Amino acid sequence: MKLLALDTASTLCSVAVLDVETGTILAATSEDIGKGHAERLMAFIEQTLDEAGVSISAIGKIAVSVGPGSFTGVRVGVSTARGFGLALKCPVVGISTLEALAFNAGQTFAGRSVLSIIDARRDEIYAQFFAPDGSSDSVPGVTTLADIFAALSGRQNDVVLSGSGAALVNAGREQKLDVAVTTSTGTIEAFAHLGARRQFDGEAPKPLYLRGLDVKPQQGFVLKRKIAE
Repeated sequence: MKLLALDTASTLCSVAVLDVETGTILAATSEDIGKGHAERLMAFIEQTLDEAGVSISAIGKIAVSVGPGSFTGVRVGVSTARGFGLALKCPVVGISTLEALAFNAGQTFAGRSVLSIIDARRDEIYAQFFAPDGSSDSVPGVTTLADIFAALSGRQNDVVLSGSGAALVNAGREQKLDVAVTTSTGTIEAFAHLGARRQFDGEAPKPLYLRGLDVKPQQGFVLKRKIAE
């Protein structure tokens, strides 16, 4: 089966085609275009499919970045993925930018806890902790540096930072943490591989804005509660 991965949650416009059976990326295109994803995404998809030698009718699954990130960019990517899913009658799964950043961190720092952290501007940060096995260790949310420092104080210093907010965290710490990635989204390869693993739950993916004009932000930084034995 061939999987089509899309990420337009940041200034990048990224597309990849993955052979799910072999785990091989057949082709990938990624360019920092700033804005204008709606105008250029289809051309990127066509180019990537051509380079992969795959027709759009051969796509059996689609993975798309659901954010957090650019409000407009996320909407473009998700709506495009859902449209292809309907036309091709194939499953579409959503992958967050925080998940993709954690995946990339795991490639460099295997077996380490990860804090995916994106500079959200307005003195806020998108963040989520991930366990050494890559599973979620907190819910994604909008938070502040003060909350991040408080969350890190209860953890060992083996946490790896991944994302554009990493420099903000280390700037406020005497003991610096390892940094895997400094971008505001993961690689398109990360979205493709995570998409291949993600089971389709029957629901079309929705944007993970976390904040916005029509979305009530999730404040604070909530960690999973441990069940007392």
